[in-house]
Amino acid sequence: MSHLVVENSLPSWTVLHAHLHKSLKKRLLLKRGSRILMAVSGGQDSLCLAKMLLDLQPKWGWNLAIAHCDHQWRSDSAANALFVRNLANQWQISYFEQTAEGVLSSEAVARQWRYESLIQIAQRQGYDIIVTGHTASDRAETLLYNLIRGSGADGLQALTWTRSLAANLQLVRPLLSITRAQTAQFCQEMELTIWEDSTNQSLEFARNRIRLELIPYLQAHFNPQVEQALNQTTELLQAEVEYLEAAASQLLVQAEWGVEGQSARFNRRVLQTAAIALQRRAVRQLLQQSLPETPNFEQIEKLVTLIAAPNRSQTDPFPGGAIAQVEGDWIWLRDSNSTD
Repeated sequence: MSHLVVENSLPSWTVLHAHLHKSLKKRLLLKRGSRILMAVSGGQDSLCLAKMLLDLQPKWGWNLAIAHCDHQWRSDSAANALFVRNLANQWQISYFEQTAEGVLSSEAVARQWRYESLIQIAQRQGYDIIVTGHTASDRAETLLYNLIRGSGADGLQALTWTRSLAANLQLVRPLLSITRAQTAQFCQEMELTIWEDSTNQSLEFARNRIRLELIPYLQAHFNPQVEQALNQTTELLQAEVEYLEAAASQLLVQAEWGVEGQSARFNRRVLQTAAIALQRRAVRQLLQQSLPETPNFEQIEKLVTLIAAPNRSQTDPFPGGAIAQVEGDWIWLRDSNSTD
């Protein structure tokens, strides 16, 4: 693997630099002077992001560092990590590395381990922002992936611009308005050597099948600009989800949702006047606080049904053993063994 070339003959400010600079100011994504940990795999998207942030650093005064997570899935993973480490050395910025212990069994497990590792590095080294190279293409693929799995609006807009990872630690995705084709063109223009991940071409993974087969099919037969269209849908959904979540929280306040000992209760008459969409969101919020695991659609519907059910109606047990019961205007959520 060759080293990156000296860039004194290359453009220092491209259209993509200008686009990112404007987007950061418009969306207030990265504050001036922030300590930013850049998750870099060595692929085109993360290299594009790291190079642009490094070029923009004089304008923003950031403290930048690179983190690389080695899943040990591939025989070349150690060489991949060395490639990223050499890149950080060439750019003269701090580098941190985390290597998985044992086999990560699935995409979901690997993703969870990667975020946990990045959080540990950031907290240990005092960084307040983690940035990833997720693009508009990733966002479109995530929408399709979650749609096929039956997700609601929340899942369809899952790749948001920012989200909280821990106290005083934010995840930021600055490239969500930039496509994978644009990051590839940028790396070519800047003569950045890309580390090709062989697993990205494997059809064993569902997301790869969406990227390599479904998206090209949709572009060829339905809409050449399908990625942009799906991103527009995601933006609309994100704003609507934020509004509905806030409205559902307020509805629970009005319903006097509260916890008493081992039990919780809310006034169902308040929820009866609300639209079904708000009922479901309110119920999901309170179940998230009451159950040991994230509630699924069936569990949410089970409790929603009680809102208009006859007095003394009750559900079968939820995970953890809680049972919901109707007592007049109130629905109680009690542990089945509780004497409250």
